[in-house]
Amino acid sequence: MLKGRMTPEELAILTGYSRQTINKWVRKENWTTTQKPGVQGGKARLIHIDERVQEFISSARRASDRQGSYTVSDSSLDGLLLNSVKQMSEAEQQKLSALILREGIAGVLKRLGIRDNE
Repeated sequence: MLKGRMTPEELAILTGYSRQTINKWVRKENWTTTQKPGVQGGKARLIHIDERVQEFISSARRASDRQGSYTVSDSSLDGLLLNSVKQMSEAEQQKLSALILREGIAGVLKRLGIRDNE
């Protein structure tokens, strides 16, 4: 349900994206925000739900319908990896995929410095 103003967390739940992705879009698309009343520090913001934001929400829902719906609300490795990949751009996803195909998981782990010596 859309309200006149929503938090990044509310939009994340509505669209299936992470709160960080929503905040990235706020900055990138220069969406109108105001400070959330009652929160000290000035970082909590409310996003004004105008036509641009509504179009984003609609396109996010269409993308979710095409790709399937994934929600990650746990900190399991599977969930963290899936959430991380969802936050990557298409180009970044393609590069990661190519790296894994080229070097395999052992090569990726070695590059990260976390491969167990066997």
